[in-house]
Amino acid sequence: MNIPKEINRFCPKCKKHVIQKVSIYKAGKRRGTAAGERRHALRKKGYGGQKFPKLAKPAKTTKKVTQIFTCPECKKKTMKHGIRIKKFELVAK
Repeated sequence: MNIPKEINRFCPKCKKHVIQKVSIYKAGKRRGTAAGERRHALRKKGYGGQKFPKLAKPAKTTKKVTQIFTCPECKKKTMKHGIRIKKFELVAK
């Protein structure tokens, strides 16, 4: 799916429509020191292996893509709920 790099959208901070820059959300690097990460490692430790079974065959064939819109005036970023797409492409309009 082709989506333009710039879209005219409402900015909740400026309270007006402005042409906003579109980008794709990417998850940050996982921290090994995070509480959940440490808890997961503890439960996996020792005999018994994995805390829950590893999926042999994933149920879904696509991932959800979240869009980030950046207002050029106030630099406020807003996100749009993820949509399921096999191929997501940003194109110049």
